[in-house]
Amino acid sequence: MNQIQNGWFSEINNQWPGQALSLEVEEILYTGRSKHQDILVFKSKHHGKVLVLDGVIQCTDRDEFSYQEMITFLPLNSHPCPKKVLVVGGGDGGVTREVSKHPAVESIVQCEIDEEVINICKKHLPNMAKGYSSPKLTQYIGDGFDYMQQHENEFDVVITDSSDPVGPAESLFKESYYELVKRALKPDGLLCSQGRECIWLHIPLIKSVLEFSRRLFPVVSYGYTTIPTYPSGQIGFILCSKNENTRFDNPVTLFTDVELEKMELRYYNAEVHKTAFTLPQFAKKVISISRVVVE
Repeated sequence: MNQIQNGWFSEINNQWPGQALSLEVEEILYTGRSKHQDILVFKSKHHGKVLVLDGVIQCTDRDEFSYQEMITFLPLNSHPCPKKVLVVGGGDGGVTREVSKHPAVESIVQCEIDEEVINICKKHLPNMAKGYSSPKLTQYIGDGFDYMQQHENEFDVVITDSSDPVGPAESLFKESYYELVKRALKPDGLLCSQGRECIWLHIPLIKSVLEFSRRLFPVVSYGYTTIPTYPSGQIGFILCSKNENTRFDNPVTLFTDVELEKMELRYYNAEVHKTAFTLPQFAKKVISISRVVVE
């Protein structure tokens, strides 16, 4: 609560030193602590409802669809037949909501460590949490790292929708986790993970994840989306494939405008998918996203 002063919430965090985002608060809807993290939900003046975990904004009504749609449809539409999908994290329900829309998906397993986040989002963020009502969904409450150790050659796509690489999500940014994901994926399986934040702030961290990913997967890339309420207005995704013929910048599934409208997609389309992997020169030079074939 010390981040709310004079009617404004300010996201001050050493992960993005020297800058902060502030949102004007209209009403505090929930504040408390689960077994894993501090949780805050408030209604803002201009961005709708806001979910904050350990002082960091996770989503707002105004722009959450950008993140949820892109972390979902970049991998799903890069796979020829994504029947079985695992979502690790995603306690707000937004990714599950989007995955359930894809016509090829038959089953979704969600593994979330913090059940309290799920319950709070069902109450206060029903537009995102409506994904929990999908008949395709099976839910597992527990640590994603532990869950992955029990599964092999099972999933077409794994989506890691974690919070930042500190606290309860820290293990999901390590090479050992990516090794477990690789084992859990089918031979042509894909992984898409929240990609360690932003090219304006975290190039060394992004580069380190890409480097160990290339040791594990024959095709690795970095895509991104724009989202105003995340640090510097941008967040990226690490995408990995066990199939050396995968081209993440060339979707194999193309939705018509009618289908996009029916699925209520507001950000994602084929053109956005393709351009999500086009990086500015300063980022391209450091990240070096060329394909690498694993021996």
